Amino acid sequence: MSEQPASHSTHDAEQDQRNQDIKIFLNGKIVPRAEAVVSVYDSGFMLGDGMWEGLRLYNGTWAFFDEHMDRLFNSCKSVSIDIGMTKAEILDALNATAKANGMTSDAHCRLMVTRGPKAKPFQHPGLSRSGPTVVAIVEHSKPAESLMKTGIRLATVPQVRGLPMSQDAKYNSHSKLNCIIACLQAEQAGADEALMLDPHGFVNTTNACNFFIVRRGEVWTSTGDYCMNGVTRQKVIDLCRANDIPVHEKNYSLYEVYGADEAFLTGTFGAQTPVASVDGKPISTHEGAGPMTQRLRALYKELVAQNAQGAPL
Repeated sequence: MSEQPASHSTHDAEQDQRNQDIKIFLNGKIVPRAEAVVSVYDSGFMLGDGMWEGLRLYNGTWAFFDEHMDRLFNSCKSVSIDIGMTKAEILDALNATAKANGMTSDAHCRLMVTRGPKAKPFQHPGLSRSGPTVVAIVEHSKPAESLMKTGIRLATVPQVRGLPMSQDAKYNSHSKLNCIIACLQAEQAGADEALMLDPHGFVNTTNACNFFIVRRGEVWTSTGDYCMNGVTRQKVIDLCRANDIPVHEKNYSLYEVYGADEAFLTGTFGAQTPVASVDGKPISTHEGAGPMTQRLRALYKELVAQNAQGAPL
């Protein structure tokens, strides 16, 4: 019996001992990791009532900061959370946190905003009366090289993402149980992560990233109606259009996935991560990233470098 490959995820990072002693932004202060704590009454802890963003630091610049802030502020406005900070103030806080940790590149930030502490341990949002909780965890972080060499194994799962009237997938909310259940289902099926369908049975997204396939020189992804409006997802679509690569946002089924030439995931952390197999069926004959995925990774790297230099995008 052949040995099963070691399990990994799209967010696997190289080990970095420095992260044990990082300083964290918490409600206007930068404090040691051990002191970065919030109340058990916090609405984020108690109910998952909050929004977050993941950002990466490249050469002293938070890549595509404006796009991430547009999504964060739109999400918070939609659920009536007042962040209490401007976009410029958030940028200052992230830069100060990175500086306090001696970081200029290869750093990843999880910026979290909750409705704040509650007066009583109940659901009603009006019980959060003292303002939001704002946290920025910035870690030394490089994607594990194994992700590029071996790719991610996906399994299609029963859990779906999702109708806007239940929980709109465009909310990058603290409430991630839907995706966690999907990930558990995939792991129990012997895969690394989950490939989730939309409510109509078309291929949608994974539990953690946006999903793309490559067929006959064309790049396909879902319509975007039922998945996270990913910043990296949109950058890949834009890069395809700018470089005469046919790209389609469309409904497609597992039939097209199983016969794809390549598949990859997009996300702020890993940029473009190759998919090795779906439901046990190998995708392409390439080990790791295929030629289209490699081309898009190179184009994206150039775009990030351009953004870091402050040049017009």
